[in-house]
Amino acid sequence: MSVQYWEEEMETLPRVGLESIQLRRLQHLVARVYRTVEPYRRKMEAVGLKPEDIKTLADLAKLPFTVKDDLRDNYPFGLFTVPLEQVVRVHASSGTTGKPTVVGYTAKDIETWSNVMARALVCAGASKGDMIHNAYGYGLFTGGLGAHYGIERLGATAIPVSGGNSKRQINIMRDFGSTVLLSTPSYALNLADAMDAMQVDPKSLSLRVGIFGAEPWSENMREEVERKLNLKATDIYGLSEVMGPGVAQECLLTERGMHIMEDHFLPEIIDPDTGEVLPPGEKGELVFTTLTKEAFPIIRYRTKDISRLYYEPCACGRTLVRMEKVTGRTDDMLIIRGVNVFPSQVEHVLMGIEGVEPHYLIVVEREGNLDTMQVQVEVSEGIFSDEIRVLENLSKQIQKEIKDLLGVTCRVKLVEPRTIQRSEGKAQRVIDKRKI
Repeated sequence: MSVQYWEEEMETLPRVGLESIQLRRLQHLVARVYRTVEPYRRKMEAVGLKPEDIKTLADLAKLPFTVKDDLRDNYPFGLFTVPLEQVVRVHASSGTTGKPTVVGYTAKDIETWSNVMARALVCAGASKGDMIHNAYGYGLFTGGLGAHYGIERLGATAIPVSGGNSKRQINIMRDFGSTVLLSTPSYALNLADAMDAMQVDPKSLSLRVGIFGAEPWSENMREEVERKLNLKATDIYGLSEVMGPGVAQECLLTERGMHIMEDHFLPEIIDPDTGEVLPPGEKGELVFTTLTKEAFPIIRYRTKDISRLYYEPCACGRTLVRMEKVTGRTDDMLIIRGVNVFPSQVEHVLMGIEGVEPHYLIVVEREGNLDTMQVQVEVSEGIFSDEIRVLENLSKQIQKEIKDLLGVTCRVKLVEPRTIQRSEGKAQRVIDKRKI
């Protein structure tokens, strides 16, 4: 396979050269936020740190962390480093758990974002001649517009369909000859269901590759998406606070991590309990520092995403560090009778069992003083219409495999196809009634 690059010199730069660029940009960043953002200056002064103390990349660990509450406490524009007249766009989170987090972009930020997203698209095998079907949501969510600008920067054709109206999307894919699909992995499966209902064979479409992100998904789910949509499924990573989509992207020659655009985004892995920086290869919480953002730079932002970093060479020739597929978030983790459970682990079990559909819901309740976990999962039409004994055996198999992997006992409820509510964006995998 011939490897294509968007910015070959930067993407294949030896680490000594890359780290020299990172250090220079980090020093400039710290000096700028110290000068222009009072909350950052107060945090640094509290630990006795000045910009001139950042002499090596290892000194990054001396800087205080930024957490989501810092963004909410300074809502809406308190962490911006430029006057509002220089901000050409804002995005924001939904604010479902409090005040929304607001991020801003200068014209140069939009140019940078478009460029790293174009780099991500090429990394995934997209090119100028592609028809790119963008089913990420447009609006205050960064996904749709972030990907859109990258598609146009690449010079490919953007099909800005956003989410929803799945049957219409299938018709557009067929009529327009869509070759690349961008969406959440759960919505990709929703589209596969729509194809099935419309009796459209995915092999009759022109789809070649999918770029899926915005939610954790397992390797088994990757296989399910690839089988149902007849494409190569790749993983993309981004979050609004750091930039949006395009922070990291999986290349076509490995499924062992996504290349981080680390000339713009400096990563660390820390112990989520102690804050200690962990060595390469250790699993922990992912932390990012933005090196080139103007309006809303962020220092040592705790993402709550669980991952690890791989620095060994990649077959594609890129020297950019790779981050492991996110397996869950520290705030998504369920504690069931003292056992740590991530939804992606349950998904991994379910996707490996024949007859089970890729749609499930975890319901956690408290009965007396004990926590209970129920897994509701759809099964295929053939299985559901089978005799009771077959359903009972399948339920017992799921219980056993979850128990073997996670060490927690659960109840399993098998439900008919298309019973569990579908999502046009991020799927809801958990209902924790202990919090209601």
